[in-house]
Amino acid sequence: MSKVCCLCLSTFLILANALPKEENHKDRVYDREPSDKEHFENEHHNPEYDHQAFLGEDAKAFDNLPPEESKRRLGIIYEKIDTDKDGFVSLIELKDWIRFTQKRYITEDVDRVWKEQNPDDKPTISWENYKNLVYGFLDHGAVGDSNEEKTYRSMMKRDRRRWTVADQDGDDNLTKEDFAAFLHPEEVEHMKSVVIQETLEDIDKDDDGKVSIEEYIGDLYRSEEGEEEPDWVKSEREQFTLYRDKDGNGYMEEDEIKQWILPDDFDHAEAEAKHLIYEADSDSDEQLTKEEVLNKYDLFVGSQATDFGQALARHDEF
Repeated sequence: MSKVCCLCLSTFLILANALPKEENHKDRVYDREPSDKEHFENEHHNPEYDHQAFLGEDAKAFDNLPPEESKRRLGIIYEKIDTDKDGFVSLIELKDWIRFTQKRYITEDVDRVWKEQNPDDKPTISWENYKNLVYGFLDHGAVGDSNEEKTYRSMMKRDRRRWTVADQDGDDNLTKEDFAAFLHPEEVEHMKSVVIQETLEDIDKDDDGKVSIEEYIGDLYRSEEGEEEPDWVKSEREQFTLYRDKDGNGYMEEDEIKQWILPDDFDHAEAEAKHLIYEADSDSDEQLTKEEVLNKYDLFVGSQATDFGQALARHDEF
């Protein structure tokens, strides 16, 4: 295999694992609900919302289990949620568990990328090492298209800025904790200004430092010529006018963008924890015993499926 082919192959593999992924424009809000399901459909409660909120990515695994196995595994999970081992699950403990299931994918992602970027598991990763691994192909002319090269260099510039903010001691090296902030800046308070800046840069097409209603809609929806806007787009226009543009000047500016993508006025995890306790708390003492949880196993993990299916290999604890 020629050196050029080797270079192209290695470049492809690095990009596939390391380059930032293109954002889904319809999903810019970071403080998401604990499930991507609708909690109520046609005014009827949707149990799939609770399953996903409580189990996270493990919800599908439980769907393939018979009731007795679901209860057995739920009992193991209960012991983990009851962190103070007093035989009761409190609102705080349940809320913390729901947040844990939400954040677990972030921890797993950081572990995976850290291992890829730092196979020797050194205490830190330097910017130069990261840049050479992720963007080093730019110095070898591996990108023939000038527009693609411009895009990659813009991505590298954005990464550089994000790296600098994540580097709290200013030595240009990131610890694993710093690296987690670099990969998932929406999760760390001192990184949120970067998230806002990146969002503004993505949507603000005329570079005036603010987002107009047309830029906002254009980020969500691309219409075909002569096509009538769907109802949901019309609804988004109303959302912009009534709620996003809080000062009514026709634009979203930085503070308003922050309220949009990083809202802090509603705790989805707490709301779901209260709902689960309300549904399962048979003696109304505002906490859950193991018996109460198992009696309502279908609320937490149940499924109508009776086929045993295949147990996931990752669940060694079960």
